[in-house]
Amino acid sequence: MKIREKNPLLKKEIESLSQAGIETPAWKAVAKGLNRPRRKRFEVNLSRIERFANQGDTIIVPGVVLGEGEIRKHVTVAAVRFSAGARKKIEKAGGNCLSMEQASKMEPSKIRIMG
Repeated sequence: MKIREKNPLLKKEIESLSQAGIETPAWKAVAKGLNRPRRKRFEVNLSRIERFANQGDTIIVPGVVLGEGEIRKHVTVAAVRFSAGARKKIEKAGGNCLSMEQASKMEPSKIRIMG
């Protein structure tokens, strides 16, 4: 896979997820989502996470989490970037916000990809 990203940290993360994707397809899907052009990168609102996530889930968003909507569930969300409102609302609901680097160390069977 040709890596398009210019950010050296994100580029390194895409490479490591691609290598981990050989063993588990979930990480390969995340790497593919991160490698999209910026104008086509995923933007997920909190209302969508509230609708489709279950209590205690770990959600991976290969893009940006935006603060539109409300969230009442205790979820762990990993993304490239969070808006200030989204981070505040997730933490207020009892959830956690993780970077992609922290999420890549997690067990792949316990994650859900949303994008």
